Amino acid sequence: MSKIQKIKGFSDLFCPESSVHTLMENLARDVFGRYGCQEVRVPILEKTELFARSIGEETDVVQKEMYTFADRKGRSLTMRPEATAGILRAFIESGMCGQEGVTKLFACGPMFRYERPQKGRLRQFHQLDVEVLGTEAPQADAEVVLMLWTFLTRLGLQNLGLELNSLGCPRCRPGFHESLRTFLTSVDQSALCEDCTRRANTNPLRVLDCKVPACKELVKDAPSIIGSLCPDCAEHFAQVRLILDSAKLLYKVNDRLVRGLDYYQRTTFEVVSGEIGSQTAVAGGGRYDGLIRQLGGPDMPGIGFACGMERLALLYGQPQAVSPDFYLAVLDDRALNTGLLLAQRLRERGFAGEVSFETRSVKSQMRQANRLGARTCLLLGQDEMNRGQIVVKDMATGVQNTIGQDDLEQAMGFRKS
Repeated sequence: MSKIQKIKGFSDLFCPESSVHTLMENLARDVFGRYGCQEVRVPILEKTELFARSIGEETDVVQKEMYTFADRKGRSLTMRPEATAGILRAFIESGMCGQEGVTKLFACGPMFRYERPQKGRLRQFHQLDVEVLGTEAPQADAEVVLMLWTFLTRLGLQNLGLELNSLGCPRCRPGFHESLRTFLTSVDQSALCEDCTRRANTNPLRVLDCKVPACKELVKDAPSIIGSLCPDCAEHFAQVRLILDSAKLLYKVNDRLVRGLDYYQRTTFEVVSGEIGSQTAVAGGGRYDGLIRQLGGPDMPGIGFACGMERLALLYGQPQAVSPDFYLAVLDDRALNTGLLLAQRLRERGFAGEVSFETRSVKSQMRQANRLGARTCLLLGQDEMNRGQIVVKDMATGVQNTIGQDDLEQAMGFRKS
């Protein structure tokens, strides 16, 4: 019978790769928690309408990349391609949107997009996500950017760049759309890709987000959205920049940064790296005032970001292996139960280690202790068991002693309870 293999674009994570993801999740809980964020867990599967309404019908995500299917009752369902829409749906449905003040939420988990698998981006990928809801203050935008940068710094990543832009608001963006449409009529229409040809009229901002080299070349001289900002948006962006400047956080204003989702307005940002191939963004986000209302909630502002964990893992590299405190080698079948109970006692005291479930030669069990990187190898045979003793061998020095089983924790050097 043939083997069943995993789906293209999906991956299995074993240690040490899985331990990097665990490390990032735990660090995120620590860092984001310091800013007042509370963890939320939402479904992977949502109604397709949620993403079509939030992300935008003209985006590549909705048109080309979503895993969408009908359930047994004919309802169109989609495996989430991003986290924000589901979190906001839960925020509205739970009634949390009726609370006063600012709500800060974070989540982590898998997302799904049917796109070409490449280095650092698979069809199932994992994200860390933060949402700050209920304020349009520029201070919130700056805090979110600083929160992201603090997390990446604590993770130990270097050689990263921060790019910043403002996409304006519903008052000033239409004017920029008209300027952009006018510009697009002046370029060689036949050189645009099929998507950009259509979007030049329906959603011209998406043309700036096209990854086709020919399209990128054609729009390099397109008007800047920064010059079309209304006074309120210009002042908002200036305040965000002022705070980041005061925090001595270096960034570059990139007036071509529009992100790939339609719900963004005002502040948008990305963290980029040149060390992971053509897909340079490792994290990004922005403000999405109006999205909560669009999903059936109150007219409430919000801002957030997401980090791609696979891309961060590429930059992080291999984690340092954690060596167990002990390996308990049982040398006689009659000592198997005693060995298991001794190992359990050590774990209850806070030590980490393994015990053999079957007897093998001393040489074989020492090799296992070395493979595990155990600090101490404990040897238990029938003679030791009868005398209430155990052999303790320091794997670094090779020195071994026979001690009473009651003195085991002290002999290992310390008590971790």
